[in-house]
Formats: sequence, structure tokens, C-alpha cells
Amino acid sequence: MDNRAGEMSVFVRVVESGSFSEAARLLHMTPSTVSKLVARIEARLGVRLVERSTRQLTLTNEGQFYYDRSVELLGQIEDAEQQLAQGGAEPEGVVRVNSSVSFGSAGIEPLLPAFWQAYPKVIVDLTLSDDVVDLYLERADLAFRVGALPDSNLMARKIGTTRRRIVGSPVYLAQRGTPTTPAELLDHNCLGFNFRRSNPVWPMRESGRIVERMVSGTLIANNADTLRRMALFDVGLIRVADYHLRDHIARGELIEVLPDSALSEDDEIHAVFKGATHMPARTRVFLDFFVPRLQAFLQGK
Repeated sequence: MDNRAGEMSVFVRVVESGSFSEAARLLHMTPSTVSKLVARIEARLGVRLVERSTRQLTLTNEGQFYYDRSVELLGQIEDAEQQLAQGGAEPEGVVRVNSSVSFGSAGIEPLLPAFWQAYPKVIVDLTLSDDVVDLYLERADLAFRVGALPDSNLMARKIGTTRRRIVGSPVYLAQRGTPTTPAELLDHNCLGFNFRRSNPVWPMRESGRIVERMVSGTLIANNADTLRRMALFDVGLIRVADYHLRDHIARGELIEVLPDSALSEDDEIHAVFKGATHMPARTRVFLDFFVPRLQAFLQGK
């Protein structure tokens, strides 16, 4: 009997677990059985899907294509069965979502209660992390990413852009003085990020040029929420996205400094996801609900 869907499921588990032995353990099969199933797919298709080595398993280009389509088709089968079993009822199941800590807490979390009012049977598995995760390896359905997108086979919907601002509390500025030139940042406690991709520099405009000013401070953190709280505790200056700051600025709790010198970097924010054409209903309604509301959030509406 032809069981291509079952073979696809095994292949997907091999890719996502990273090895034949781990996939076999998860599937309660023997490693040799799993290996033979993948070899059977390769023989039928006439192409190699994975490069096998003692250390790791690597997909070929054909293997990546087959994996992507398998995920889409298996999701379509699951969605179809779910809809039929429920008689066309509302979407349900788990949507696995990844976001940066700051964007997730400021933008996504406040919208969740309204989402569950509209779709009470959808479970949101939300992971907040400032590490850029691999959607395939983490088995995530979608992610919200801040910054330029690397080339990939993922689909994307643009949410909007946000600019970074330099701010400090009134108490801190009264104690340390308000910087009027970028050079004066050297005299200030400038709190920053500890990402591997982050540098201890703030790009500034000086005499018509863009200069990367080295800054330093008593704290580096892995998320903007921590930096914002430290600024509110009068610890130092921070440079973070506007959506973290605008309410505090409006209430006078934080004051923007060097607005004419700080380079306005517009960071793009996207929702990235797998399988644009055949995604489960629960993922589709999540995207359709959150994208327009997050766009309004970034615009301050």
C-alpha cells in the first residue's frame, strides 16, 4: 500500500530532529527502519535528499525542497481532517510563535486576549527570545523578526518600521547633565545590548558625516525591556526602538536627547513563516489577526 504521507512524516521528523537515531527514538522505530524509509524515498525520486556523515545530517537542495513541500502537504492534510471532523468549525490547535523579547512583550502579548475572544480554540505556544531561531529546527510556525531579513526560503509579510531614540530619565539628566553633542556621550552611562551581532557603538551625525560613537556603561542586556526599566530607574541613557519609549516620553518619564544627531535607523519588522499557500487554518487566522493590529501598533494607533 502506498503510504507517501507516512514516509513524508518520517522524513520531516529526521530533518527536524537532526539525525536518524533521534527521529527513530521519537517515532518509536529502529534507526535502520528510518534510514531505509528515507532511502526508499530517494530511490523513488531518483535524487539524494540528505548528505549523511558521522557528525551531522545536511539537506541537499532537493532535500530542502522536499522537506518544505512535505511540511505544507502534511499541514494541509491535518487541517483538512480537522475541519471535516469539526464540521467546518472554527480553527483550533497549536500555533508556535517566536518573537524578540521586547517586540513580543510590547506588541504581541497585549493583543492575545482579543485574539482568544475571536479564536478561543487556538493555543498560542509563544517563545520570546532575542536569538534568531531556525523555524524548521524549532518547529515554529512563524516568527516576528526585527531588522534586515537574510536570504531564505521563508515567506514574509512586512509589519512596518521603527526608529531608535536615545533617552534618559529627568533625574538622571539632572544629575549628569543633558548631552548636547555626540562627543559628550563619553561622559555618560550608556546602557547597551549584549547580542553577538551588536556593537558598542551608536551611529551619530556629526558635521554632515555619520560617525559610530563608541559608548560604554554599567549594564549590557539581552533585551530592550531591561534597558528601559534601568532608564526609568535613573541608571543611564539607552538607545532602543520608539515603541518602547513613546508612552514614557509622553508622560515625561523619559526625555529624548540628541534628536538631531542620533541617526534614525529604521528597523524593519516582518512576520516570517513557512508554507504561504498551504498553511493550517490556525496559522492563517493568527497572521490575519495580528499583522494589521501590529501595523497599527507601530504607527502609534
